[in-house]
Amino acid sequence: MVDQSFVQKIVDDKLVELGLFLVDLKIDTANRIDIAIDGDNGVGIDQCIAVSRAVEGSLDREKEDFELTVASPGVGQPFKVHRQYLKSVGRKVEVVLNDGTKIAGTLSDVGTEYFEVTYSEKQLIEGTKKKQAVEVKKQFAFTEVKTTKEVVSFK
Repeated sequence: MVDQSFVQKIVDDKLVELGLFLVDLKIDTANRIDIAIDGDNGVGIDQCIAVSRAVEGSLDREKEDFELTVASPGVGQPFKVHRQYLKSVGRKVEVVLNDGTKIAGTLSDVGTEYFEVTYSEKQLIEGTKKKQAVEVKKQFAFTEVKTTKEVVSFK
């Protein structure tokens, strides 16, 4: 089986050179290597090719055959690493809490243990009969969140 730590080192070195970051690296028992990479300004096909060539050039197909895929995380896929939160500040996100509650809003801040979402919520305002939309800022600990993903709108 292909050594994951060896592949990780190759990928990390290449990503530093390209100014990108690793989102996910998986190697299964059939030597299928799946690498997901991203960058603060996105990632292009040329960068995926550069990472793919670095990995392929460092592995010996005569020793072990393998299948290699290098891609950016798909649109609408849940965030997997802290840096994805950082690059998404100011963007629309959907948060699913561990209890199943869904919140859609704008990612407004990210710390080491939490992130903050600004969203609109209907609340009963004192002195009124109807609920009115109020802007709410709420912090969520990463541990209380099942998934967070960027919401892409084509409006």
